[in-house]
Amino acid sequence: MGRRKKANQEEVLIDLVETRDQAQSFFEKNQFKVLGAIAIGALLIGAIAAYFMMYKTPRNAKAMAAMYKAEQQFQRDSFALALENPGGGFDGFLDIIDNYNGTKAANLSRYYAGVSYLNLGMYDTAIEYLEDFSPAGTVLPITRLGAIGDAYSEKNDFDTAMSYYKKATSTGSNDFLTPYYLKKLALLSEKQGSAEDAAKYFQQIKTEFPDTEAGAAADKYLAKYGS
Repeated sequence: MGRRKKANQEEVLIDLVETRDQAQSFFEKNQFKVLGAIAIGALLIGAIAAYFMMYKTPRNAKAMAAMYKAEQQFQRDSFALALENPGGGFDGFLDIIDNYNGTKAANLSRYYAGVSYLNLGMYDTAIEYLEDFSPAGTVLPITRLGAIGDAYSEKNDFDTAMSYYKKATSTGSNDFLTPYYLKKLALLSEKQGSAEDAAKYFQQIKTEFPDTEAGAAADKYLAKYGS
Protein backbone atom coordinates (compact mmCIF):
# COMPACT_ATOMS: atom_id res chain seq x y z
CA MET A 1 0.00 0.00 0.00
CA GLY A 2 2.87 2.31 0.95
CA ARG A 3 4.72 1.58 -2.30
CA ARG A 4 1.58 2.31 -4.34
CA LYS A 5 1.07 5.63 -2.52
CA LYS A 6 4.73 6.58 -3.08
CA ALA A 7 4.46 5.66 -6.76
CA ASN A 8 1.34 7.82 -7.14
CA GLN A 9 3.09 10.77 -5.47
CA GLU A 10 6.06 10.39 -7.83
CA GLU A 11 3.71 10.32 -10.84
CA VAL A 12 2.07 13.53 -9.62
CA LEU A 13 5.46 15.20 -9.17
CA ILE A 14 6.50 14.13 -12.67
CA ASP A 15 3.26 15.53 -14.11
CA LEU A 16 3.81 18.81 -12.29
CA VAL A 17 7.39 19.13 -13.51
CA GLU A 18 6.34 18.34 -17.10
CA THR A 19 3.51 20.86 -16.92
CA ARG A 20 5.88 23.54 -15.57
CA ASP A 21 8.48 22.81 -18.25
CA GLN A 22 5.85 22.90 -20.99
CA ALA A 23 4.57 26.22 -19.70
CA GLN A 24 8.08 27.68 -19.63
CA SER A 25 8.76 26.43 -23.17
CA PHE A 26 5.47 27.89 -24.41
CA PHE A 27 6.27 31.25 -22.83
CA GLU A 28 9.77 31.36 -24.31
CA LYS A 29 8.41 30.65 -27.80
CA ASN A 30 5.43 32.97 -27.50
CA GLN A 31 6.55 35.57 -24.98
CA PHE A 32 5.60 38.54 -27.15
CA LYS A 33 2.11 37.15 -27.74
CA VAL A 34 1.69 36.36 -24.04
CA LEU A 35 2.92 39.78 -22.92
CA GLY A 36 0.71 41.40 -25.54
CA ALA A 37 -2.31 39.52 -24.27
CA ILE A 38 -1.49 40.59 -20.70
CA ALA A 39 -1.18 44.19 -21.81
CA ILE A 40 -4.48 44.05 -23.68
CA GLY A 41 -6.09 42.48 -20.61
CA ALA A 42 -4.77 45.29 -18.42
CA LEU A 43 -6.11 47.87 -20.87
CA LEU A 44 -9.52 46.18 -20.88
CA ILE A 45 -9.64 46.16 -17.08
CA GLY A 46 -8.69 49.83 -17.07
CA ALA A 47 -11.32 50.62 -19.67
CA ILE A 48 -14.01 48.77 -17.72
CA ALA A 49 -13.04 50.58 -14.52
CA ALA A 50 -13.11 53.91 -16.33
CA TYR A 51 -16.52 53.06 -17.81
CA PHE A 52 -17.99 52.45 -14.37
CA MET A 53 -16.32 55.50 -12.79
CA MET A 54 -16.83 58.01 -15.60
CA TYR A 55 -20.02 56.81 -17.27
CA LYS A 56 -22.13 54.14 -15.63
CA THR A 57 -22.06 55.37 -12.01
CA PRO A 58 -22.94 59.00 -12.90
CA ARG A 59 -25.56 57.72 -15.36
CA ASN A 60 -27.19 55.58 -12.69
CA ALA A 61 -27.16 58.52 -10.25
CA LYS A 62 -28.81 60.68 -12.91
CA ALA A 63 -31.43 57.98 -13.52
CA MET A 64 -32.18 57.66 -9.81
CA ALA A 65 -32.67 61.42 -9.58
CA ALA A 66 -34.92 61.37 -12.66
CA MET A 67 -37.31 58.81 -11.13
CA TYR A 68 -37.83 60.78 -7.91
CA LYS A 69 -41.26 62.17 -8.87
CA ALA A 70 -42.45 58.85 -10.29
CA GLU A 71 -41.70 57.18 -6.95
CA GLN A 72 -43.71 59.89 -5.19
CA GLN A 73 -46.71 59.29 -7.44
CA PHE A 74 -46.38 55.54 -6.92
CA GLN A 75 -46.48 56.00 -3.14
CA ARG A 76 -49.66 58.06 -3.58
CA ASP A 77 -51.22 55.21 -5.61
CA SER A 78 -51.24 57.47 -8.69
CA PHE A 79 -50.03 54.61 -10.84
CA ALA A 80 -50.90 55.98 -14.28
CA LEU A 81 -49.04 59.21 -13.52
CA ALA A 82 -46.08 57.30 -12.11
CA LEU A 83 -45.78 55.33 -15.33
CA GLU A 84 -45.84 58.16 -17.87
CA ASN A 85 -46.31 61.64 -16.49
CA PRO A 86 -45.33 62.19 -12.85
CA GLY A 87 -45.09 65.95 -13.34
CA GLY A 88 -42.45 68.59 -12.68
CA GLY A 89 -40.50 67.65 -15.80
CA PHE A 90 -39.50 64.30 -14.29
CA ASP A 91 -39.49 61.00 -16.15
CA GLY A 92 -42.07 58.29 -15.57
CA PHE A 93 -41.00 54.72 -14.99
CA LEU A 94 -41.44 53.84 -18.67
CA ASP A 95 -39.12 56.68 -19.72
CA ILE A 96 -36.55 55.61 -17.13
CA ILE A 97 -36.59 52.10 -18.60
CA ASP A 98 -36.16 53.42 -22.16
CA ASN A 99 -33.67 56.22 -21.49
CA TYR A 100 -31.45 54.60 -18.86
CA ASN A 101 -31.34 50.97 -19.90
CA GLY A 102 -28.70 48.99 -18.01
CA THR A 103 -28.87 51.06 -14.83
CA LYS A 104 -30.18 50.01 -11.43
CA ALA A 105 -32.85 52.68 -11.74
CA ALA A 106 -34.14 51.20 -15.00
CA ASN A 107 -34.20 47.74 -13.46
CA LEU A 108 -36.09 48.97 -10.39
CA SER A 109 -38.48 50.87 -12.66
CA ARG A 110 -39.50 47.54 -14.19
CA TYR A 111 -40.67 46.42 -10.76
CA TYR A 112 -42.52 49.69 -10.16
CA ALA A 113 -44.09 49.48 -13.62
CA GLY A 114 -45.17 45.88 -13.05
CA VAL A 115 -46.87 46.70 -9.75
CA SER A 116 -48.42 49.83 -11.29
CA TYR A 117 -49.94 47.84 -14.17
CA LEU A 118 -51.12 45.23 -11.66
CA ASN A 119 -53.02 47.93 -9.77
CA LEU A 120 -54.39 49.33 -13.03
CA GLY A 121 -55.83 45.94 -13.97
CA MET A 122 -53.45 45.34 -16.89
CA TYR A 123 -52.32 41.94 -15.71
CA ASP A 124 -50.46 40.61 -18.75
CA THR A 125 -48.41 43.80 -18.99
CA ALA A 126 -47.75 43.61 -15.26
CA ILE A 127 -46.41 40.06 -15.62
CA GLU A 128 -44.19 41.11 -18.52
CA TYR A 129 -42.48 43.89 -16.55
CA LEU A 130 -42.18 41.85 -13.36
CA GLU A 131 -40.59 38.96 -15.22
CA ASP A 132 -38.04 41.37 -16.76
CA PHE A 133 -37.12 42.73 -13.32
CA SER A 134 -33.94 41.31 -11.72
CA PRO A 135 -34.38 41.52 -7.93
CA ALA A 136 -31.61 41.87 -5.36
CA GLY A 137 -31.57 41.49 -1.60
CA THR A 138 -33.97 39.38 0.44
CA VAL A 139 -37.31 41.21 0.10
CA LEU A 140 -37.68 42.05 -3.59
CA PRO A 141 -37.26 38.45 -4.83
CA ILE A 142 -40.25 37.49 -2.65
CA THR A 143 -42.46 40.47 -3.57
CA ARG A 144 -41.71 40.03 -7.28
CA LEU A 145 -42.88 36.41 -7.24
CA GLY A 146 -45.87 37.29 -5.07
CA ALA A 147 -46.91 40.12 -7.40
CA ILE A 148 -46.73 37.81 -10.42
CA GLY A 149 -48.88 35.37 -8.45
CA ASP A 150 -51.37 38.17 -7.78
CA ALA A 151 -51.55 38.99 -11.49
CA TYR A 152 -52.31 35.37 -12.39
CA SER A 153 -54.84 35.18 -9.59
CA GLU A 154 -56.63 38.23 -10.99
CA LYS A 155 -56.65 36.46 -14.37
CA ASN A 156 -58.38 33.50 -12.63
CA ASP A 157 -55.41 31.30 -13.47
CA PHE A 158 -55.28 29.94 -9.94
CA ASP A 159 -52.92 27.03 -10.58
CA THR A 160 -50.23 29.34 -11.95
CA ALA A 161 -50.90 31.86 -9.18
CA MET A 162 -50.37 29.15 -6.57
CA SER A 163 -47.11 28.07 -8.21
CA TYR A 164 -45.77 31.61 -7.84
CA TYR A 165 -47.01 31.92 -4.25
CA LYS A 166 -45.21 28.67 -3.47
CA LYS A 167 -42.02 30.08 -4.99
CA ALA A 168 -42.48 33.26 -2.94
CA THR A 169 -42.84 31.30 0.31
CA SER A 170 -39.76 29.19 -0.43
CA THR A 171 -37.52 32.10 -1.48
CA GLY A 172 -35.86 32.90 1.81
CA SER A 173 -37.96 33.60 4.88
CA ASN A 174 -39.48 36.89 5.91
CA ASP A 175 -41.62 37.29 9.05
CA PHE A 176 -44.17 39.42 7.20
CA LEU A 177 -44.09 38.29 3.57
CA THR A 178 -43.77 34.52 4.02
CA PRO A 179 -46.91 34.09 6.18
CA TYR A 180 -48.71 36.63 3.97
CA TYR A 181 -48.22 34.47 0.88
CA LEU A 182 -48.80 31.26 2.82
CA LYS A 183 -52.21 32.68 3.73
CA LYS A 184 -52.89 33.43 0.06
CA LEU A 185 -51.96 29.83 -0.74
CA ALA A 186 -54.35 28.62 1.94
CA LEU A 187 -57.27 30.76 0.76
CA LEU A 188 -56.73 29.80 -2.88
CA SER A 189 -56.61 26.14 -1.84
CA GLU A 190 -59.95 26.60 -0.10
CA LYS A 191 -61.34 28.37 -3.17
CA GLN A 192 -60.36 25.38 -5.28
CA GLY A 193 -62.06 22.97 -2.89
CA SER A 194 -59.06 21.63 -0.98
CA ALA A 195 -59.70 22.25 2.72
CA GLU A 196 -56.91 19.78 3.49
CA ASP A 197 -54.28 21.89 1.72
CA ALA A 198 -55.71 25.08 3.21
CA ALA A 199 -55.39 23.59 6.71
CA LYS A 200 -51.82 22.52 5.91
CA TYR A 201 -50.77 26.06 5.03
CA PHE A 202 -52.47 27.59 8.06
CA GLN A 203 -50.82 25.00 10.29
CA GLN A 204 -47.46 26.00 8.80
CA ILE A 205 -48.24 29.64 9.57
CA LYS A 206 -49.23 28.78 13.14
CA THR A 207 -46.07 26.72 13.69
CA GLU A 208 -43.48 28.94 12.00
CA PHE A 209 -44.99 32.43 12.35
CA PRO A 210 -47.18 32.41 15.49
CA ASP A 211 -46.52 36.07 16.35
CA THR A 212 -47.67 37.46 13.02
CA GLU A 213 -51.10 38.72 12.01
CA ALA A 214 -51.63 35.62 9.88
CA GLY A 215 -50.45 33.46 12.76
CA ALA A 216 -52.98 35.03 15.12
CA ALA A 217 -55.79 34.21 12.67
CA ALA A 218 -54.61 30.67 11.96
CA ASP A 219 -56.64 28.98 14.73
CA LYS A 220 -59.87 30.50 13.42
CA TYR A 221 -59.27 29.00 9.98
CA LEU A 222 -58.05 25.67 11.35
CA ALA A 223 -61.25 25.38 13.39
CA LYS A 224 -63.23 26.11 10.24
CA TYR A 225 -61.50 23.23 8.47
CA GLY A 226 -61.95 20.96 11.48
CA SER A 227 -58.21 20.78 12.18
